[in-house]
Amino acid sequence: MGHKNKPNRGSLVKQVQDSLDAKLQIGRKKKPDKLSGISQNYIYSWETYHSYLKHCCYFVKWCKENHGCKTIEQCKAYVSEWMKMREHLSVYTQKMEASALVKLYGCTLEELNIHTAARQRKDITRSRNTVKRDRHFSESNHAELVAFCRATGLRRAELQALRGTALYQDRSGYYLHITSGSKGGRERYAPIIGDKDLVIRLCKQAEDGKVFEKIPSGADIHSYRRDYATAIYQQHARPLEQLTAKEKYYCRGDRKGEVFDRAAMRITSNALGHGRIAVIAGHYLKEDGNAL
Repeated sequence: MGHKNKPNRGSLVKQVQDSLDAKLQIGRKKKPDKLSGISQNYIYSWETYHSYLKHCCYFVKWCKENHGCKTIEQCKAYVSEWMKMREHLSVYTQKMEASALVKLYGCTLEELNIHTAARQRKDITRSRNTVKRDRHFSESNHAELVAFCRATGLRRAELQALRGTALYQDRSGYYLHITSGSKGGRERYAPIIGDKDLVIRLCKQAEDGKVFEKIPSGADIHSYRRDYATAIYQQHARPLEQLTAKEKYYCRGDRKGEVFDRAAMRITSNALGHGRIAVIAGHYLKEDGNAL
């Protein structure tokens, strides 16, 4: 029978998973690939993988329901239509979904006919206002987690993966050696500030096990990360009037006129695991160095 010779591609969801699995390279260094112009071929972190998988599956399920598609190649023709339907979402979500589809198909935005609006800092809403899920999280009942976050600046995925063996000490102080859950798979040493005794105690108690077995979904981890960034920046920032023009960072766009200590921003950026100091100004600090 002829149908027996057809390849068994599996469901659309399985096809998406297979495509993204083929690009998954946990532990691979992104920076050399970026310099070589091949970073678009790989996915470097589990956080990115799971995010892309979720949104690509939204897309292909819609294609199946509305266009009867049976393969992800058939779905490809409807990428532009799908993205136009997603214009009601935040610009950040649209950008992320576009990145997921670009990774799925190994194409450029232009090749997929995807157009998204430019991102503006004013569009960011995460962790700036109280949302429904925040009201179900008690900081007093999770005081150790909150203090730990403000002392280390870890992302949610990094906290979930953190083991006690990540604790590191040298002559300059204590750090957490972050190797799992980081964005882009980047490794770093995050300096411990604030309640150092608490962080040291929890890490030593965990030994080679996880420091936190579960991170409550209502915990606003990003806001604690901003508190950490603010403290790191303020710890290293010098009076602006003492700096030369080259030592200052001048903001652009809707933050034009605001100035920061470039060296302090670089230290903060490294502590957070970001590659660009512009991210620090855009998402973490106000003109006076306080958290946004």
